[in-house]
Amino acid sequence: MLMLQTTPSLIRRFAAIVYDSLLLASVLFVATALILPFNAGQDFRNHQIFYSFYLLMVSFIFYGWFWTHGGQTLGLRAWKLQVLTFDLQPITWLQAFERFSGAIVSWGMLGLGFLWSILNEEKHCWHDTLSKTAIFYRPNK
Repeated sequence: MLMLQTTPSLIRRFAAIVYDSLLLASVLFVATALILPFNAGQDFRNHQIFYSFYLLMVSFIFYGWFWTHGGQTLGLRAWKLQVLTFDLQPITWLQAFERFSGAIVSWGMLGLGFLWSILNEEKHCWHDTLSKTAIFYRPNK
């Protein structure tokens, strides 16, 4: 029987985030290289909103694909964490979008959405509650 714990520590969550951010940075470098020829090989400027939107979409596809296909990015897997619904089911693309959007808001509020897990009885962050998903600790995996 798999043992699941619904309250991984905030430090464990942040460790997975750091791991995934390194991988995501690599993915974004490749994504930029793919569209650089369409900008005449020039760097992208702040007024080119398409580029920011493009990177945001690549980031969402990166996280969404991993979350909907097994519930684990490489960072989550390394730290034995998994994203599932509250009733331990795989998440949908809509829930992945809600989770991703909520996480952006959580970070945008200087990380308050993550720190909320310290005060929350179930140890859920804002994006957990918004998407009806949670991070589960799987020590046996």
